[in-house]
Amino acid sequence: MQKKTILVVDDDPHIRDVICFALQKASYTYEQAADGKEALDKASLCDPALIVLDIGLPEMDGLDVCRVLRKSSEVPILFLSARDDEIDRIVGLELGADDYVTKPFSPRELIARVGAILKRYGAPREVPDDETVLSHGSLRLDRAQRQASIGETPVSLTAIEFDILAALLNRPKIVFTRDRILDTAYRDNIHVSDRTIDSHIRNIRAKLSAAGCSTAVETVHGVGFRLGSCEPAGAEP
Repeated sequence: MQKKTILVVDDDPHIRDVICFALQKASYTYEQAADGKEALDKASLCDPALIVLDIGLPEMDGLDVCRVLRKSSEVPILFLSARDDEIDRIVGLELGADDYVTKPFSPRELIARVGAILKRYGAPREVPDDETVLSHGSLRLDRAQRQASIGETPVSLTAIEFDILAALLNRPKIVFTRDRILDTAYRDNIHVSDRTIDSHIRNIRAKLSAAGCSTAVETVHGVGFRLGSCEPAGAEP
């Protein structure tokens, strides 16, 4: 029996019913909210393992709910949207969402994506060697504790951001194509576009830059990405 509570946020009661029925069949417990304010209240009360969050909510939309949550919480968020709008998808991922599903959706696919996200946030992945802590320049990743830092400054990463950075750090001289990033860091997902990978890379860069390191990830044009010097600002030659 799953012991994960999923918070389902959508102003359409029919869609909430469809999602909650699918979650129940998959043995998840759930809570429901019909608007942004109720979503924030429920998130505070029930401490969900994941939030399925509609973007098109009345008054306070899902993007604003995500912004508020990210001020104090790293709870995984799966966005729903009635529009297949690339801008919504990119903005949502840059705000710290973990995945994005467009309506109409298959309940089976939604549950698969929920399971994939929770798996990433569960037990740490098996690592390819005995080295638990990876470091390069001022960047340090503790894979056992799932913690990242630049020098003494902690950096809060989502599960997928951590896995992408760990993949780069584990092979610091290798240029990773987007397909290789998918295979090594995002292999549990059903389908992820190149735009999604680019959004996560931008997120990683922004977070590490805010901690004082703007050289963590380099773009190799026409190929992909590789680990940069990871030196704090002012330390580069």
